[in-house]
Amino acid sequence: MPSRPRVHRRRKTATPADAAPGLTRVKAVWISFLGAMTVLGGVLLAIDGRPSPRTDGLSLSPLAAATTIGATRGSDPLTQTRVPLDKARWQAIVIHHSGAPKGDPAMIEAEHESRQFKGLGHHFIIGNGAGMDDGQVHIGFRWLDQQPGAHAAGPNGDWYNQHAISICLVGDGNRRGFTQTQLQQLQTLVESLRRQLGLPADRVLLHSDVAPGVSDPGKLFPPDLYGQSAARG
Repeated sequence: MPSRPRVHRRRKTATPADAAPGLTRVKAVWISFLGAMTVLGGVLLAIDGRPSPRTDGLSLSPLAAATTIGATRGSDPLTQTRVPLDKARWQAIVIHHSGAPKGDPAMIEAEHESRQFKGLGHHFIIGNGAGMDDGQVHIGFRWLDQQPGAHAAGPNGDWYNQHAISICLVGDGNRRGFTQTQLQQLQTLVESLRRQLGLPADRVLLHSDVAPGVSDPGKLFPPDLYGQSAARG
């Protein structure tokens, strides 16, 4: 009896889709998700339209600030602006405090942004050891780009914002005095700016001098250092 012929059945080769049908679905979901997020990011950017926070200044360590500010013109960081120094614009200097015991450029800028200022309103910030090193100097984008400030209140606030350089001391001058290092750095900075811009002593003012009723830089700021009382003396 002849043997029964053997039937050879061709085995179907599994494709990736057959082997793991869920894998392609997962990929498709992720691709759709990433695409949606990209579109959403573009929409939010178009709605907002603002640049990233403007803390793109130059921070000098206490040692660097003490040894370079007021040095020869070629090495003084105050003259190394991103656009030419606009001597015709700057006609005064106004001194402020941050109003908080600690702070840094990002913290102060965030507070200014909440008040609709378009970035950090001061031209310079001097640290007190809480948030910034004691005597550290931050040169803000408004000075580097020779832009008006956003810092002065009072009836002539617009003029001072346009034509006055703002220097902010980190701290609350109504609760605690400023550090000796801060005040020394302030004097170095002010005198260097005065020399470069040809400003007389009576053009160095406190915010309280130009904004009646405002206690800034506070009652503990040395009264004979700068301000109208010093100018009259």
